[in-house]
Amino acid sequence: MKTTGEHLLRELAPQVLGAVVRRYGDFGAAEDAVQEALTAAAFQWPRTGLPDTPRAWLIQVAARKLTDQLRSESARRRRETNSVLEAPPEETVVPPPDETAEEKDDSLVLLFMCCHPALTRPSAIALTLRAVGGLTTTEIANAFLVPEATMAQRISRAKQSIKSSGVGFVLPPPEERNANLSAVLHVLYLIFNEGYATSSGPAHQRVDLSSEAIRLARAAHALLPESGEVSGLLALMLLTDARRPARTGPSGEIVPLDEQDRSLWNQEAIAEGVELVTDAMTRGPAGSYLLQAAIAAVHDEAPRAADTDWPQIVALYSALMRLADNPAVALNHAVAVAMAHGPAEGLSLLEKLDGDPRIKDHYRLAAVRAHLLERSGQIPAALQYYEAAAEKTASIPERDYLLLKIARLRSN
Repeated sequence: MKTTGEHLLRELAPQVLGAVVRRYGDFGAAEDAVQEALTAAAFQWPRTGLPDTPRAWLIQVAARKLTDQLRSESARRRRETNSVLEAPPEETVVPPPDETAEEKDDSLVLLFMCCHPALTRPSAIALTLRAVGGLTTTEIANAFLVPEATMAQRISRAKQSIKSSGVGFVLPPPEERNANLSAVLHVLYLIFNEGYATSSGPAHQRVDLSSEAIRLARAAHALLPESGEVSGLLALMLLTDARRPARTGPSGEIVPLDEQDRSLWNQEAIAEGVELVTDAMTRGPAGSYLLQAAIAAVHDEAPRAADTDWPQIVALYSALMRLADNPAVALNHAVAVAMAHGPAEGLSLLEKLDGDPRIKDHYRLAAVRAHLLERSGQIPAALQYYEAAAEKTASIPERDYLLLKIARLRSN
């Protein structure tokens, strides 16, 4: 039932949580109740089978769990205060079923709620990854490169801030949506990335997570169709996810971009992504997501790896670097420069990242340096950095790929 439980967590949990928060208004209590409902389903459904309406079943069970919590809290207060003003437990009842529960999807409302201005940006992103993306606290901590205990405290404080703010469970008015939009898009970007290239564990990709990010990005695009950055993010997801069928081999091993069978790429997703990029580029200055989408489009439109327009990609990364100081972008820019002008120039650019604390100890910097050293014929040095990268990564498929590279180089 593990697979079914994961499916529930990733796909049904945000929708169920949104429905329960809408009915009760208490975000923290609602999340606890939904987690209890998901646990109950994981134990019960393997024995009894799926209910006819799983989402409605979960909503009703979570509602009962939350009512039980309210009863317990009411009884505790009554015992402590011995007050006759408290309603007796039998008067606290489960609200009647929401007739539209199966039709409504509150995920987008929940997304904006988690990105409320009452929260700091890191807290908003962490809470949304937990509540809407379904990531565990450990996975979020990995994404933020902080200890798990620190992330748990951050999420707990964020939930308390939402409760204290008294924000209603409705979409914010248009002027507030724009203020919250950058946080919302960053959250969706992180959720997609964790699904497309899982940061830790045995799986290289988690389709349920990246698919949920695409679904939410579509909802955001339907709400804000004129936003170039919303269009850019959706396009980036589609153009990147289009390569998913070719990214792993028969045994789940990683297949690098230049070795992928491009006939397996999703041409429908590529066409949609390219159309979004083309349209958004004509409507105003390009932001970071739109530029990343344009880079993905250049890759996807090349019939073969050898046909990739690397000078254009270098130019797009240069424009992206002017928008923000991001070491991951600088690393990708170095790769593009190496592909366009030779590995020596790429290696020279990597030296500038060695002193950046945000990336100097990350496995990707070591892996990229190893790759460029290999291309320049410096095999002993390449082996040293491949080994360093393999030791640093928490992803088992990434580690296996790097170890295979080491084995092949040593056998030559």
